[in-house]
Amino acid sequence: MLTVPEIDRPPELKQLPTVITLPVQWGDQDAFGHVNNVIYFRWMESARLEYFRQHGFSDLMSNQGLGPILASIKCDFRRQLLYPDTLLIAASIRSIGRTSLQMTHVIYSTVQQAIAAEGESVIVMFDYTTQKPTPVPDSVREKIDALEGRA
Repeated sequence: MLTVPEIDRPPELKQLPTVITLPVQWGDQDAFGHVNNVIYFRWMESARLEYFRQHGFSDLMSNQGLGPILASIKCDFRRQLLYPDTLLIAASIRSIGRTSLQMTHVIYSTVQQAIAAEGESVIVMFDYTTQKPTPVPDSVREKIDALEGRA
């Protein structure tokens, strides 16, 4: 997995803060000869985790016992994906609630030069010590807003 610099991204992904590249693997295909739907969720997870890693959210877990936990995820499939292909998978936080983050995902096929899928997920800020949701810390809000280009 590599992070894709903004200059190397197609226009559809230019404004998204985290974009990774992953190859379609032969084993990602199902009996119908296209990538199985479950794989799209794994790709979105990879982009989501890279977003958190790149921007220092892992420090929360090690220092305070706080971290993200996935509460919900969906995917709208736009095009079939086949082997071989190389994908650009993007993650961006659209909004921040009291204890949750709304994230969008885009899966882009370099072979088709088009968006193949779009997803949304809800991530809850979780206190792993108390096993309960916790408010998103102000430091995290500020970091996300800066990263996403919001005032």
